[in-house]
Amino acid sequence: MSEHTETASTELIFSLDIGTRSVVGLIVEADGERFRVLDCAVREHDERSMLDGQIHDIIAVAKVIQQIKEELEQKHGKLHQVAVAAAGRSLRTRRVRVDMPLSRHAFITRDDVVTLEFAAVQEAQTQLAKELNEQDVTRYYCVGYSVVNYHLDGELIGSLIDQRGDTASTDVIATFLPRVVVDSLIAALKRCDLEMQALTLEPIAAINVLIPVTMRRLNIALVDIGAGTSDVALTEEGAITAYGMVPVAGDEITDALMNAFLLDFPMAEEVKRVLSTTEQVTFTDILGLEQTMSAAEVIAAIDNDIQVLAEKIAFKIMELNGKAPQAVMLIGGGSLTPGLTGKVAQVLQIPAARVAVRGGDAIKQFVGDQPLLSGPEFVTPVGIAVAARRHPLRYVTVTVNDAPIRIFDLRKMTLGDALIGAGLDIRRLYGRPGLAMTVTINGRIKMIPGGHGTPPVIEKNGEAAGLDTPITDGDKIVIIAGVNGEDAHAEVKDLLERLDTLELICNDRPLSLGPIILVNGESQPLHAALSDRSEVEIRLPRTIEEVLHTAQLSETGDGEDAPYLQFSVNGHSYSIPSRSEVILLNGKIATLSDYVRQGDDLVYRVDEITSPTIRDVIPLDEWVQETVTVLFNGEKVVLPVAQVAITMDGRAATPEEAVVDGAVIHVKSSPSAPPVFSDVFRFVDVSLEKPDRESISGFVMLVNGELATFQTELKSGDKLELYWE
Repeated sequence: MSEHTETASTELIFSLDIGTRSVVGLIVEADGERFRVLDCAVREHDERSMLDGQIHDIIAVAKVIQQIKEELEQKHGKLHQVAVAAAGRSLRTRRVRVDMPLSRHAFITRDDVVTLEFAAVQEAQTQLAKELNEQDVTRYYCVGYSVVNYHLDGELIGSLIDQRGDTASTDVIATFLPRVVVDSLIAALKRCDLEMQALTLEPIAAINVLIPVTMRRLNIALVDIGAGTSDVALTEEGAITAYGMVPVAGDEITDALMNAFLLDFPMAEEVKRVLSTTEQVTFTDILGLEQTMSAAEVIAAIDNDIQVLAEKIAFKIMELNGKAPQAVMLIGGGSLTPGLTGKVAQVLQIPAARVAVRGGDAIKQFVGDQPLLSGPEFVTPVGIAVAARRHPLRYVTVTVNDAPIRIFDLRKMTLGDALIGAGLDIRRLYGRPGLAMTVTINGRIKMIPGGHGTPPVIEKNGEAAGLDTPITDGDKIVIIAGVNGEDAHAEVKDLLERLDTLELICNDRPLSLGPIILVNGESQPLHAALSDRSEVEIRLPRTIEEVLHTAQLSETGDGEDAPYLQFSVNGHSYSIPSRSEVILLNGKIATLSDYVRQGDDLVYRVDEITSPTIRDVIPLDEWVQETVTVLFNGEKVVLPVAQVAITMDGRAATPEEAVVDGAVIHVKSSPSAPPVFSDVFRFVDVSLEKPDRESISGFVMLVNGELATFQTELKSGDKLELYWE
């Protein structure tokens, strides 16, 4: 260093503010916490090599940087390192809400909350990548996030720790810096043989010199109005709470002047710069005509455009802050736009004195009386140099499962940041709970939870760690995903709180019966496995029939043990009981459907029934009437009038023969001629010899009082008389 020799306690900082229109280079002397600007160099871009703060032509930007470097090196010797800033307009902010299912009966731990927050950050990172059609979500560095709200089961809650519920949620605002912004900065510097000494963000740089920590408890908006965009940063409660960008700035005012007065871009820029410092303006339009107008007339012609710029800045402040701030500070070349401060105050509905342009006078302790550094456009370059000492942005390189990961040390970096940088899905690292199942037991729904998933194994440098564990350069991180919990499973016996029994006396012996178990209407044992939505009924036997079935005392069966006599008559099948059940409950005759109670005395037996005869089982419609009944001299006489043929299992049988099980019986009746009077003598004992009396002349035959002969036909109910006279 030629003119300024560094001592042990001082150092020279070379800082660059690479803007859309120009590049500002400073040499700043740092002595402890004191800073003094020693030199300044400014160069405008020869072409539009920057767009909205992003380097689009690295070679062209490097050319301008080289010119500034060479100019400053003439006075201060060789420069090897430089402090730079990433444009605040490059920051991307996303607000997301993420839900996390909880174990039903477990308390929420701090690890659960940290996992939920980092999952929300990753979701914001993923959404940002999708919106910008990026395949690699790690192309965006998370430079900070803040929790807006916590929710438990849909209800707003202050803290989730030690709460219980089904679903936890969080709203998070996360801010990201595209990796390409940093990579293009490094590439441009490398072409000029410069090494990045420190990296900061432009809003942070400006705040560092304009808003000391003691002022940050106030709700202040800082707006850096450049050429292409206006960057917004907000402070409150001691921290920088939000960043934003408005895609309008000084160039919109330049364009308005071009359109209003037919000026080319350089002339319009020149007019814009003198509007706030002169009363009259002279310019030449594109037709070569020279005009002289009052500054007030020129300003009036572009008043609507100034109003639009003020409104967009104010609306962005309201969007980020949710309300009007206590004060607004404007910096950057565009802040000199005439009437802008008053219009911003009017839109925000705050006093005009609360909106002010801050320039070199606000950072006098840093720039001294440097005439070149009096404007608001030099606040950010000075802030970059100060931030290089106070809040430098450095790389932290760690390995995650042996893969090197580079992240920016923008804040207190944690192991969770490393996992986000590695692109690992934090939610997938935790084993999910197994699927629960529900069953209905005796009409009531019961939920059976699945097994708990296990947390991941996380180690830093061989020791157990958590997602909120701080990390430093060179740390080695190993993470093994947790195991999913088993799906719910249960047997019938798992549903029983206790095993009740029914105690009875049956056939003079004690009888103890367990419950009846029906699963989906079918009888099942205690060890039967259940499935999701099973309907289970568990109860003690209620009726005598259920008691006999449970105790396996019932004689009811089929096949050879069937208690029925099976047979057929003339092709028609019949079944009649072959046994008789005797049921007594507490000494009284009962039926199978009667209810039983604890301690009841039950008697149950089965008696054999005598097999019926063929006559007993032949239906009446299978017989032809086979007799005619008459009265002969007052005596009842039955006269057969039909022929009946009976076979059982193919052999001849009589009506009085017992029916055997499975018998096939055929009955065939053949009617004969009607009986006559003479047929009666085969069934009665009467003498037809004439009595030995002289007075008897012959015998008399009457049917129903009428004279008859031996051939008179008879029918049932006739009265027959025979006597001598």
